Amino acid sequence: MSFIEVSSHSHVRVIRLRRPERLNALSRAMVVDLRDAISGFGASDDRALVITGEGRGFSAGEDLKESAEVGVPKDPRFDAGDPFGLLEADKPIIAAVNGYAFGGGFMLAADCDLRIAVPEAQFEVSEIKRWHLGGVSHGIAANLPHSATAELALGFRMSATRLYELGFLNRVVAQDELMPTALEMAAHLVSLPPAARQNTIRLLRAARSELSPELTAFAERLRGHGADSDLVEARRAFAEKRSPVYRGWDDPADEFDGPRLGGADVSIVGRS
Repeated sequence: MSFIEVSSHSHVRVIRLRRPERLNALSRAMVVDLRDAISGFGASDDRALVITGEGRGFSAGEDLKESAEVGVPKDPRFDAGDPFGLLEADKPIIAAVNGYAFGGGFMLAADCDLRIAVPEAQFEVSEIKRWHLGGVSHGIAANLPHSATAELALGFRMSATRLYELGFLNRVVAQDELMPTALEMAAHLVSLPPAARQNTIRLLRAARSELSPELTAFAERLRGHGADSDLVEARRAFAEKRSPVYRGWDDPADEFDGPRLGGADVSIVGRS
C-alpha cells in the first residue's frame, strides 16, 4: 500500500503524504514512494508542485519505531544533500504545511521554494535528539539569524507564527485556506513565461547559501565522534516510551579535540 497520493490540477501536481495515524512519519518504503512521486513530477508536463500531508502532521520525519525494530538508524539516503530529489526538477515547489513538521519533515519543507503553514503547525529540527548534529544545512544556517539557527539546531520547537516572523514561511493561513492558497500561488507560477520561471528557480536555488566546503568537512569530522550505540538507543527509547540512557562516548579519549567552530578556516557562505 502506497502512502503517497498524487493528483494534478491545471498543470499543478499535488503530492499528499497519507499516513495520518503516524503523523506521516517517513518509513523506508514511504521515502522510496515519495522520491518516485517527485521524480514523476520532474518528468511530467506539470509546471509546479505542492506537497502537503493528511491529518495533524505534515511529516514527523524518520519513522523511529521502524528504525528501532531493525536496529539501525534512518535510510542512508537521508544523509544526501537532496534526500527527496526535490532539487532535481527546475520547477517551483510549494510546501503546504498542515501540521507537525519534525526532523525529515522539517527538511522536506525547508527544501521547497515557497512555504505556507497553518497557525497550529509546529516545526522542529530533531536531529540532535537522535545523536546526529543539529540541522544547520538546507540553507537554514545561512538564511536565518544565528539565535534562530541555534534554537532550531538545539532541538527547540518553533511555531508557524515565529517562523513567519523570521521569514522562513511565506504565508500563515487557516486550515481551510491552506490548499486553496497553495493552489492559487501555484496557478500564478504556472502563468509565468516557462523559460523565465525555470531560470529564476535555477538562480534562486544557486543563490540560496549553503554550508561552505570547509564547514561541511568540519561537520563530517564531528559526526565521527560519539558512541554509535546512542544512535539506536535514541530510537529504542522513543519506541519504548522511556527516557534514553546515553553513553556519550565509547571512551573519553574519543571526544573530539580538534579545532572549534569559529576558526578562520571554518565559515558559512553568504552570512553577513
